[in-house]
Amino acid sequence: MSTTTTLGVDHIGVGVSDMERSIRFWTGLGFSEVAFDYTGELGGLAGVADRDVAEARVVMLRPAEPTVLGPAGVKLVQTTDAPPPPMPEGIGWGEPGVAEVCVHAKDQAALYERLVADGATALMEPNTSPLTPYGTMCSLSYVADPDGTKIELIEWLDLEQGWPQEAGPQGVNHVAFGVASLERTRAFYRQLGFTGMLFDSDGYFEPMHPWYAPREAPRQKMTLLTNPFGGGLEPVEHIPASPDMSGEWGHLGSFDFGIGVRNLDVAVARLGELGIELRGEPQTIDLGAGATWRYAYFADPDGTRVYLSEGRW
Repeated sequence: MSTTTTLGVDHIGVGVSDMERSIRFWTGLGFSEVAFDYTGELGGLAGVADRDVAEARVVMLRPAEPTVLGPAGVKLVQTTDAPPPPMPEGIGWGEPGVAEVCVHAKDQAALYERLVADGATALMEPNTSPLTPYGTMCSLSYVADPDGTKIELIEWLDLEQGWPQEAGPQGVNHVAFGVASLERTRAFYRQLGFTGMLFDSDGYFEPMHPWYAPREAPRQKMTLLTNPFGGGLEPVEHIPASPDMSGEWGHLGSFDFGIGVRNLDVAVARLGELGIELRGEPQTIDLGAGATWRYAYFADPDGTRVYLSEGRW
C-alpha cells in the first residue's frame, strides 16, 4: 500500500472523563479547530472492544497551526453508555498499548513552562540530546492532560530550521506504542506507507525511569517511522518484555490511532491484498450537512487499536 493510498497518522484517540474540560485543555495546546462534534453510536468495534457498538461523544480536534513537523490531530472520546474505563494501572511508557500523544512545538521548553504554570501536571522537564543514527538534535519534555494522558512536547531542532514558524504548539508529530518485535512492526507498517525513518535507537532513557516504579525500567529499542503526508509512528520494544497496558477500548488516556486514507474502500481492498484482516466492518458516521467520517479497524501484529480513517468535512 503506497503513499498514494495512506496519509500517515491522521490523529490519536484519547479517552476523557469530562469532555468540556478536555476541550479547553487541548484548545490551549493548539488544537482549536473542531472538525466535528458527534454524539451517538460507534459501530465496528467487535474486534477491539467488549461490544460491537458503543455510545460516545467524539470531538475531532485539528491543530490551528499545523506544520510538516506537526500535521495531525486528536480525537477526544467520552463513552456515554458506560463510565469511561480507567487508564491501565501501573502504566509507564512503551508497554503494549498506545503510550502517548506527541506534539511538535517551536520553543517547546517555553510551552512546557506555560502549560505547567497553567496547571498541567509536569512529568519530565525539558532536555536535549542527539539521536542515532544521524545525530539529529531533539528537545523534549512531558506533561499530562486532566485525565493523565502522557503528552510529549517535542522539538526537532535541526529539522525545523527549514520550516520557519512562530513559537508555540503545532500539531501531533507521532504516536508511540509498544510492540513485541521492532523489526516485525517496521516491516508491517512499511507496507502501509511508513517508508521513512528519522531515528533508530537502543538503550535506556533515565528521565523515564520513575514512571515504571516499582518495576525496573526496561531497555528500549525504538524507531520513528515517517510518512510524507501525516504524522509518524514510534514503535517501542521493551527488553525484557513489559506487561500489556492496552486497557479497554475508550479508556482514559491515549488508546488508539487513525491512519488517514483518501478512499476507505480502496484502502480496505488493498489491506485484503496484503493479507491484513479487518477487526470490524467499515463504518460510516453521518456528521450532517454532507460531511462523513468513515473508519475500519484492522489487525496489526501486536493487536494495537489502529484503523484506517477517511474524513470528509
